[in-house]
Amino acid sequence: MKNRLLHYLSDFSALFFPKICAGCGHILVSQEKYICTSCLFHLPITNFHLDSNNQVARQLWGKFPFEHAAAMFLLRRKSRVERILYQIKYANQPQLAYFLGKQYGETLAKSNVFTDVDVIIPIPLHKNKLNKRGYNQSFYLAKGIGMGLSKPILEHGLIREKDNISQTKKSRLERYDNVLNVFMCPDQDRLRGKHVLLVDDVLTTGATLTAAAEQLVAAGCILSVLTLARA
Repeated sequence: MKNRLLHYLSDFSALFFPKICAGCGHILVSQEKYICTSCLFHLPITNFHLDSNNQVARQLWGKFPFEHAAAMFLLRRKSRVERILYQIKYANQPQLAYFLGKQYGETLAKSNVFTDVDVIIPIPLHKNKLNKRGYNQSFYLAKGIGMGLSKPILEHGLIREKDNISQTKKSRLERYDNVLNVFMCPDQDRLRGKHVLLVDDVLTTGATLTAAAEQLVAAGCILSVLTLARA
């Protein structure tokens, strides 16, 4: 009786407050979660994890030493991926980041790639931005990847000491200047010698990842990098 009542309430809620696909805006059917079947099928998955000479790796070569580097999607303007990222960052949908991260982690595990990491660390937000947004999307992404890979998350493995201005409208050089000395690794002894998987939502110029990676390399870590998308 209780389960039947919950089912009726769920149907009633869906009638007046339907769940919308984050990719295309269409109403989701009961079996779908966050993203409709059509969008999931058409998302531009890169398979970069299968190619050590991929676009992400080539972009980061020479910036800091790393073992593996990949991104799940390619980001294009006015695309499904752009709409999904907007929902994750600005529409209070952190669970969408977790959902995609878990899918990515499971894909990596099946391919036996990135499985040699010891711990996963997300790019942190400054406490001011975290309080304003209410969540760190990179943490939820990292949490999902960790679930898929069966690897632990160290949420505060890096701390963002400076509340720097958003990178969105800055030039390449301005982005690097903007993140100079922004991050700090508070527990270097714990991480020394560990293979750390550094996770962020989007790779654009690589400035943020490079600034964060420099702190982890200085702490004696081995690094790999994953992002949800590459612009």
